[in-house]
Amino acid sequence: MTSTTAREQYEAFKARGLRLNMQRGQPSDADFDLSNGLLTALGEHDYLTDSGSDIRNYPGGVHGLPEARALFADYLDVKAENVIVWNNASLELQAFVLTTALLHGLRGSTGPWVTQKPQMIVTTPGYDRHFLLLETLGFELLTVDMQPDGPDLDAVERLAAGSDRVKGILFVPTYSNPGGETISAEKAARLAGLSAAAPDFTIFADDAYRAHHLSDDRDAPVNFIQLARDAGHPDRALVFASTSKVTFAGAGLGFMASSEDHIQYLSTYLNAMSIGPNKAEQWRHVRFLRAYPGGLDGLMRDHARLIAPKFQAVYDVLSEDLGTDGRYATWTAPRGGYFISLDTALPVADRVVKLAQEAGVSLTPAGATYPAGRDPHNRNIRLAPTRPEVEDVRTAMRVVAACIRLASEEYAAQP
Repeated sequence: MTSTTAREQYEAFKARGLRLNMQRGQPSDADFDLSNGLLTALGEHDYLTDSGSDIRNYPGGVHGLPEARALFADYLDVKAENVIVWNNASLELQAFVLTTALLHGLRGSTGPWVTQKPQMIVTTPGYDRHFLLLETLGFELLTVDMQPDGPDLDAVERLAAGSDRVKGILFVPTYSNPGGETISAEKAARLAGLSAAAPDFTIFADDAYRAHHLSDDRDAPVNFIQLARDAGHPDRALVFASTSKVTFAGAGLGFMASSEDHIQYLSTYLNAMSIGPNKAEQWRHVRFLRAYPGGLDGLMRDHARLIAPKFQAVYDVLSEDLGTDGRYATWTAPRGGYFISLDTALPVADRVVKLAQEAGVSLTPAGATYPAGRDPHNRNIRLAPTRPEVEDVRTAMRVVAACIRLASEEYAAQP
């Protein structure tokens, strides 16, 4: 295709006045509709839990309702004693733990992290909200590549062994954001048992997509709590997750798991800041997920039936319009999660995003998958196909493909 043809096709899309958004990983209205039963899961007399606790009062303390802890312990493959169930955002729990570490340290710490000029390992491309949280709290970020089977463990081991300022790693272990990679069992065991200069080196595993499979061909999530225990570092792992992309994005439950001792340690500080989370919302979720056909797994299968065709639409259009030889771009094809990671062959990601925006398709800003919003290669673009309808995904990807061709040919034509 000549640059003239690429330009003409792009201008034709631009003239259509499109308004399509593939910027953030949000559920669709059809996904939300699956959980509308939450709105009626509790009647006016349904305020007593199985254990007889009254959700209108202060039951369960800061750990959460026993029934909710049991439900999400099963989800994370741990014991209820290993779990705290909180309010709607797991990111809030991550912020709480990191702030506690800065002010007081974690179990095994020699003192508050804030006095130690702490560093944190992150994977790239990665999740922009992780970078924002860590940068806001004052951490220095150390990047390692996200490989097809998880973080570059050779690099992680070198960094962890090289300085006691390196306090841990924060990443998405299952269907990573944005590439959809899942850490292998071998790498997970290495991470749990690595030799670190810091006695309190911690795995912060944001397992947001643990159950978000697209089909029965699934990646196997790892159990960092068990792996850390087996490696002789029982307090090393903290695992976070939520129902944000299970039920309602802004009205779900966040939860975390660690060793029983670490949970009790963190509860001391959580108790100082709150009497407890929203127990009515916890009981509502327990009742709804128990009653859903097939339980939580049944709900996730129904989500997959809605989401998988959108991922396939991305693959189909990119393959048809760009080819699969890598001349213009390559992209991941994950078995689950919410995102696809695309890399342009030439350093034109920022130009592609700008062209797409001008043609009415909003994409995640170029560079967002790297700390400080700066992709050193200017090639990575995160695609978020979950919210639009399938046909809108197809249209958006036709535009994106046209933008990639045009931007690539513009770049190649430069003197």
